[in-house]
Amino acid sequence: MSADAMGNAGGQGKRIALVLGAGGARGLAHIGAIEVLEARGYRIVAIAGSSMGAVIGGIHAAGRLRDYRDWVVTLERSDVLRLLDFGFGRPGLITGERLMGVLRELVGEHQIEDLPVPFTAVATDLLSQREVWLTRGPLFDAIRASIAIPMIFTPQRLDGRELVDGGLLAPVPIAASRMAYADAVVAVDVNARISPVPLRPEVDPPESASGEEAEDGNGARGFGEKFAGLLDSLKDLRPKGAVQSGLMDLMARSLDTMQAQLARLQLALDPPDVLVRVPRTACQFYEFWRARELIETGREQTERALEALARGGD
Repeated sequence: MSADAMGNAGGQGKRIALVLGAGGARGLAHIGAIEVLEARGYRIVAIAGSSMGAVIGGIHAAGRLRDYRDWVVTLERSDVLRLLDFGFGRPGLITGERLMGVLRELVGEHQIEDLPVPFTAVATDLLSQREVWLTRGPLFDAIRASIAIPMIFTPQRLDGRELVDGGLLAPVPIAASRMAYADAVVAVDVNARISPVPLRPEVDPPESASGEEAEDGNGARGFGEKFAGLLDSLKDLRPKGAVQSGLMDLMARSLDTMQAQLARLQLALDPPDVLVRVPRTACQFYEFWRARELIETGREQTERALEALARGGD
């Protein structure tokens, strides 16, 4: 799409369909993208989201994104751990009921078909191995299905189907946005292979003189190690402390690799009019306590994409 079609000086009321991709904590960058688009005068008339994109998209469609933003930027590592509830004997480590309860209290109960902005949450049907576009029913049932990363979250059963994370098949669900009448499709890919890295990678606290890991400012060890150790101690899989420290990093890299490759294929086959690219190296998928940085990264990358469009660049 040309710069004229999107508006040189700003959105000028242009109608856009917004596509928000999967990527765990990096999906918090979607908040910054939305802030920039609306500040420039673009009118979001439809939203499609996978996984974390469904969380941000659904909350924005319900008109409560500012409340969510104010809450998420306050989270510390310990707060993220307290949101986890373990699903003993279920096909997944975390049930997600505690998290959904917090979000329902914050945002309220909504039916998707009644939202002021049309919204589609994308999930994956394990039996049929197909994308599922959820456009009706309780908002947080659809969001819970879309974020159900296999082995981490238990699957969500809806209408007799067993649904899991939409990012498995559609990490950037552009096709789901094509139903809307809009002047342009704007997609935010939070698994982009670009540089430079906008965020400084976190460094785990140094070991103390006694050989024990020092506590950080939040009174917690490195989150990945603490999470892995907590899982094993609760599950009695092996003696406490026997967990490999790289467990969470391995899981994160595996998810990132899969979603990044699928996103590249989707974007090549069905390119949006405007693509905002957030580096996949911005953070690990579980680093939700870095919300302020990630939101700012989303703002910066969206500004860059719109400026490049105005110049007639890529």
